[in-house]
Amino acid sequence: MSQTVPPFAELLANCRRSAVHLETRDTYGIPKENSDFTAWRAGRRYDNGDRSSWWSSFHDAIAEATSRGVVIRRARIVSEPLSEYVRFEHARTPRNIEAGEEVRWLPRRLAVDLLVPVNDFWLFDDERIRVHHFAATGAHVRDELEERADVVERHAEAFRAVWERAIPHEDYRV
Repeated sequence: MSQTVPPFAELLANCRRSAVHLETRDTYGIPKENSDFTAWRAGRRYDNGDRSSWWSSFHDAIAEATSRGVVIRRARIVSEPLSEYVRFEHARTPRNIEAGEEVRWLPRRLAVDLLVPVNDFWLFDDERIRVHHFAATGAHVRDELEERADVVERHAEAFRAVWERAIPHEDYRV
């Protein structure tokens, strides 16, 4: 794996066909103060229809890529009952969809026979993987770039298997 990892926005800007994201954790480490999750836990809810209240540079990057014809898919493998953090993610997913992502959910009980990578990742154009490393607490530690063809193909195959079995966001009930 390479030691130099381009920023996500750069990888997405150079994407021509597809970008897929696999998430496998039930919680992610986030700053304890001033975070959307903390506000959500306290009862704050955004109006997903009011883009000015939540739209960000991330959403700009997704929307720009999809406007160029890049297909962006996100699959989340989740434990049930859902963790509080995953319920928060589910509530925010309409934002991803508004930006142009397709999102699906796969309960772990339906993934028992699948071989899935141990790290979350983004796969760009079936050519390079941005692998995410997390601490046990869920804190993001670092990213690595992987471009070996055999590793890329195994990740692409795993994502396709998850995607085929996963439930579209609009049909997944929390």
